[in-house]
Amino acid sequence: MYTVPSTGHPLKSHVVGGDGSIASVAAVPFGAAARRTLGAMEFDWTPEQRALRAEAAEVARDAVARFGRSNDSWINGFSKEFAAELAGRGWIGLTWPAEFGGGGRPPIDRLIIGEELIVAGAPIAAMWFADRQMGPSLIKYGRPDQQDAFLPGILSGETTWCIGMSEPNAGSDLASLATTADDGGDHWVINGQKIWTSFGEVADYCYLICRTAKDGPPHRGISEIIVPMTAPGIEVRPIKDMTTNRHFCEVFFTDVRVPKENLVGVEGNAFKQTMAQLEHERGGIDRLVSNQALFELARARADTTDPLVRDEIAAIHSTYVIGRVLVAREVLRQAPAGFSAATKCLCTEHEQRVSEFVFRTLGPAATLWDEVTRGLCYAPGYTIMGGTSNVMRNILAERVLGLPR
Repeated sequence: MYTVPSTGHPLKSHVVGGDGSIASVAAVPFGAAARRTLGAMEFDWTPEQRALRAEAAEVARDAVARFGRSNDSWINGFSKEFAAELAGRGWIGLTWPAEFGGGGRPPIDRLIIGEELIVAGAPIAAMWFADRQMGPSLIKYGRPDQQDAFLPGILSGETTWCIGMSEPNAGSDLASLATTADDGGDHWVINGQKIWTSFGEVADYCYLICRTAKDGPPHRGISEIIVPMTAPGIEVRPIKDMTTNRHFCEVFFTDVRVPKENLVGVEGNAFKQTMAQLEHERGGIDRLVSNQALFELARARADTTDPLVRDEIAAIHSTYVIGRVLVAREVLRQAPAGFSAATKCLCTEHEQRVSEFVFRTLGPAATLWDEVTRGLCYAPGYTIMGGTSNVMRNILAERVLGLPR
């Protein structure tokens, strides 16, 4: 167990316990005073955090009853109506600064709410990307007029955003992307193709990563531009996968004209901006608990008289606890830069192990076409979406550990 500084009250710390619990406790001095105080330290969720978790669980149950349950609901469960309800509770932009319309609440609160909603399978996909990435990016890099134009729609749950990042020949290698935005005077002229663009078919805006210059090293000349999905010249082709989901899309841009003022941040210098955005994408609770419900279902049916089965359950639960601590470190900004690659590796490989356990436990019943089967068929994607595990290990080796290429 260890303590980590809180982003809230200056006299508080957050404590991460061995069971993955995160609690706020009074900061303590060193020396004798520390020894006297430490005996009373409680490694548990605070009453307020437990109440928030219970509230989130109840909201999630009600949403599932009304809208249906989805495996990996942060990417497969789409409901604009539920997004508006979450906005009404102040659960979109929960941790954003108040001056930008956010709730200004501790990041741990968002982790608690997100975990309960995803584990239950509540349909949060309509707001998840924008809340997780687009809003924070606009707050950090956007101009005041962009913040005024786009943040309110995200906070109200009215607008859905997709991310134009991967390309057919530039999957995990962002620096090799080829989609261009050429200077057209008072506008950009965009040409190229994106793939695996989740919700491209239903999104209002695309947060496009593109190339505005071709000179210099590959990571130079990359820019971020907000593209309305209603702009002429955009063609969207949904990709239906083996589970019948169709959130992945191909998006084609042909002479798409976008106002110059839609550039976010510094032209040609957005590689670092995008890397910061990926820290949000790779290290969140959604990468750990996407199929937790299937694990609970299988555990209830597992033959726990078999010591090997008990060992497997214990190993899975132990990895879940470790993953939760890693996610907490990301949320509390305690992890080194780039460490979200390690968090994503552990968490998504854990999700695949869960899938294998579910399949072995359910046996022939796992081959019936239902939500369990769909969840099992979807599992290979965990270690691919957001960057493959091999690429994550390279990032960890080179950027965190400083190993030679």
